[in-house]
Amino acid sequence: MLRTPPTMQPLQQDPSQEQAHLFPPDLHDVRHLWLKAGLLLLWALVSFVAMYFARDLQALVVGWWPLGYWVAAQGGVLVFIAIVVAYGWAMNRFERQDAQRSDGAGGATASSPAPTHRSHG
Repeated sequence: MLRTPPTMQPLQQDPSQEQAHLFPPDLHDVRHLWLKAGLLLLWALVSFVAMYFARDLQALVVGWWPLGYWVAAQGGVLVFIAIVVAYGWAMNRFERQDAQRSDGAGGATASSPAPTHRSHG
């Protein structure tokens, strides 16, 4: 029977501790989940629903181009960029609100660690 040398064996760690740094609990706040759900719904609507009806939108003309062409060619990309910008803006706003709330509650004490800043944009 072949044995793996001790240096090649994976370290035995608690799975909950191993993934704890990947998904901080504050990123699963209800506000964040609603934001993600809303932006995902907007993405799905633009990707599938608007593209499905693009042929029907050909009768409307915007800027000398049929609206169906605009939605299919450029509209989706612009909406996706807007989704990314809105997500970054909202996450930074949530972090500022959380920082103000923690400062209003007495700030960091010796027993609690100082809040860390994470950029989401």
